Amino acid sequence: MGISRRGFLKLAGATTGAALFADFNVAGPVRAYAMELPIKGAKETPTICPYCSVGCGQIAHARDGKLINLEGDPDHPISLGRLCPKGSATYELTVNERRQNKVLYRAPNSPKWEEKDLSWAMDRIAQKYKETRDASFVETDADGNRVNQTRGITWIGSACCDNEETYLFAKLARSTGLVYFEHQARI
Repeated sequence: MGISRRGFLKLAGATTGAALFADFNVAGPVRAYAMELPIKGAKETPTICPYCSVGCGQIAHARDGKLINLEGDPDHPISLGRLCPKGSATYELTVNERRQNKVLYRAPNSPKWEEKDLSWAMDRIAQKYKETRDASFVETDADGNRVNQTRGITWIGSACCDNEETYLFAKLARSTGLVYFEHQARI
């Protein structure tokens, strides 16, 4: 069968036109069902991410006083609904059934963990901090200049701390003479 170029274009055009105007709905009318959202009926509160000084916008959804969802705010002028990994993890850092909520202590050379009281743990940390500070405190350097440094303690900040907490940690570290402190995000 010989078909010319012009005949092919006519046939292709007619087939395309028929396909565009044909009704391919052979299954009957389609009904759309709205999905039940988990945040339906929750109180929506715009807020700011607490983890750095950028100030990205977040929308917190709460029901019965409990956080149920956290997402980026698309109307926020800084972040336009986008969140960094730390901001995206805010919900998991807040509401997580695997989050540790008791003090566990393992004595030196012991294979098992013991549950301890929080006040005992705070006293133990303060005692060890003071012992190490006193043992490693340097008042003057080799040239006789007053330096008042604690060289036996290193402080590494957490990426889970907000600006205010980090500021207070830095003040505490400097007030006790620490010269070696860093933040986890830069390591």
